[in-house]
Amino acid sequence: MPTPDFVLSLRAKIGTDPLWLTGVTAVVTRGSGAERELLVVRRADTGAFTPVTGIVDPGEEPAVAAEREVLEEADVVAVAERLAWVQVLPEMTYTNGDQAQYLDLVFACRYVSGTPNPADGENTEAFWARLDALPEMSADMRSRVEAALSDEREARFQR
Repeated sequence: MPTPDFVLSLRAKIGTDPLWLTGVTAVVTRGSGAERELLVVRRADTGAFTPVTGIVDPGEEPAVAAEREVLEEADVVAVAERLAWVQVLPEMTYTNGDQAQYLDLVFACRYVSGTPNPADGENTEAFWARLDALPEMSADMRSRVEAALSDEREARFQR
């Protein structure tokens, strides 16, 4: 489901005006050591390789949203184990003119089960990639992955 129904409902009222949303980035890993892998998806809209990302539904717990998005987008069951980073993303304008800005919550997630595949049409690929052989990602996405993979116990905060 590319755009949640609640966003479509809001857009019917406010048009393309800026909308403040809460998003999640689910950095899902499995294995350990040199064999550790990251769940990667290729976005259908931009072709970019990223971890799973999505929007938190009204009233939904953010960790639950991260787990839900992984299942919906990649057909993988994962458990959010740690909030790694809290940041405000730059304002963006989509190709249809909709404006948005996101509070992004990056979660370190543990793989439980499932074989990755692009389950809901938001992505054209879903696969495991070894950490030492990740596909090209934007600097922002690399930073999200790095934050989730760090040994830090506390979440990072932008100042």
